[in-house]
Amino acid sequence: MTDGTLALTLNGETVSPRASGALWLPACRTLVVSDLHLGKAERNARRGGGFWPPYENVETLDRLEREIVALDPACVVTLGDSFDDDACVEGLDDETRARIGGMVAERRWIWVAGNHDPAPSGLGGQSADAVTLGPLTLRHIAEPGARGEVSGHYHPKASLRVRGRRIARKCFLASAERIVLPAFGAFTGGLDVFHEAFAPLFDRDACVILTGTRVAALPLARLRRMAA
Repeated sequence: MTDGTLALTLNGETVSPRASGALWLPACRTLVVSDLHLGKAERNARRGGGFWPPYENVETLDRLEREIVALDPACVVTLGDSFDDDACVEGLDDETRARIGGMVAERRWIWVAGNHDPAPSGLGGQSADAVTLGPLTLRHIAEPGARGEVSGHYHPKASLRVRGRRIARKCFLASAERIVLPAFGAFTGGLDVFHEAFAPLFDRDACVILTGTRVAALPLARLRRMAA
């Protein structure tokens, strides 16, 4: 483990979870992020949920841009729910639209469809239901029984006690067969790693990779003891 990455083997391929919540695939120089949920504050206001601070697009794109500058990927894949709904694409202000368009224009960019945004369009790049890169399959929602799968959707998070204080972090959930990415978006919640939704996907040999200022990997069984 370094201060920002951790090398894992997934279906024979090296993958590197990043402290930001992005996943780096060094063999094909591909940066993978999931669940940006751009426009979440705008959608909440549009649906009568009140006004949230309108900074989530800037914060999310700032972090994504830092990863792109650090790694210089040949390709970026977003694993679905890049926008909080299709109307959020139309609601982008000109500055944000231009910023996204600039990032997309500089490299191969693939928008994987999610359940919130089945067909994001008008921003360049390609759209796909899933992407195959060597031994890996990248999709939005994990499929039980799949091998070499990279997915998102569930926004995994973990909580544990450290020096008597409970902390919660977005995290990756990984095994030898699959990895589920945390939500990359600034205003996204999460599903606890011990939720029953993960039971068909991971057994007790899975590990949790906490994000933050650096990555930290813990066996799921050990995390259960630390969370008690």
